[in-house]
Amino acid sequence: MKKLILIISALLIAPLGYSQKLIIKGSDTLGAKLVPTLAEEYKSTHKDVAFEIAAEGSTTGISAIIDNTANIGMSSRRVKPTEVSAATAKGVTLKPIIVAHDAIAIAVNAKNPISKLTKRQIQQIFTGDVVDWSAVGGSQGKISVYTRNTSSGTYTDFKDMAMSKRDYAKSSQKMAGNEQIIGEIQKNVNAIGYIGIAYINAPDIKIIPIDGQLPSKETITKHLYPYARPTFYYVNASPSEEAQKFIDFTLSQKGKEIIEKVGFIAPE
Repeated sequence: MKKLILIISALLIAPLGYSQKLIIKGSDTLGAKLVPTLAEEYKSTHKDVAFEIAAEGSTTGISAIIDNTANIGMSSRRVKPTEVSAATAKGVTLKPIIVAHDAIAIAVNAKNPISKLTKRQIQQIFTGDVVDWSAVGGSQGKISVYTRNTSSGTYTDFKDMAMSKRDYAKSSQKMAGNEQIIGEIQKNVNAIGYIGIAYINAPDIKIIPIDGQLPSKETITKHLYPYARPTFYYVNASPSEEAQKFIDFTLSQKGKEIIEKVGFIAPE
C-alpha cells in the first residue's frame, strides 16, 4: 500500500538558506500530528532549522536509522531482534527514547448500537473467529475489520496485545494511517478498527470500552486499559547535535505540554 507522507507542509521542507535540516521518518501515530506540531513550535525559536517529516510506519523509521537516511526514527513499537542484528551489522546502535504514552482505542461507527466488548471478543473479531455483530451482542450485520498496514508498529503491537500474536482475519482491510481507518468507520455502520488515543475525538465514531475500560490518562497510567503502549524516537547511539536539541525539546516542559494537548500522555 502506497502512502508517502503525509505531513510535509511547506514550512517543513527545507528551502535554500536553512543551515540545519532534520529528517524524521517513521510512525504515522507520531508523525501525522504530534511531531509536526512539535516541529512548528521548535522552529519558532530555531529559525535556521527546517524539517522533513515522512510518516509511513514504524518499520520505515527504524530502517531509516539503520540505513542512516534519517536523524530520528519515529516508532510506536519496540525494535525487533532482527532489526537490532541488522543495525549491529552496519555499526549502528539503536537507542530508544520514550516520547509519549499511547493507547490503541477500539472504534466503531457512531450509529453502531454496540456499547461494550471484552478482550476475548476483540480477539475473535480481529482474527475472524466472529464475523457478525449479532455474535457479540450487536445488531445483525457482517463485521468489516480495518487495521493498519504491515509496516505499522500499531499493526504489530495490536497482534501482540490483543490477538495472542494470531493472524488478522483474511477479510480485514489494511489502511495506511489512523485517519484512513477513521474515514472508513465513519461511512460504514458495520466497521470496526483501532486508532491512537490522539484520534479518539473524531466525529461520527464511537470508542468502545474493553472489559469496562476506556482509554484515558487515568486508565493508561494505572495500567487498567489493556492496549496501552509507549511510543519512541529511535536514534543511533550518538545523534547529531541538532537532533539531540529537538529530542531535548520534545521532553521539555513545553514539549510535554504539546504532547498532552495533541492527545497523548507525556512521560514523567
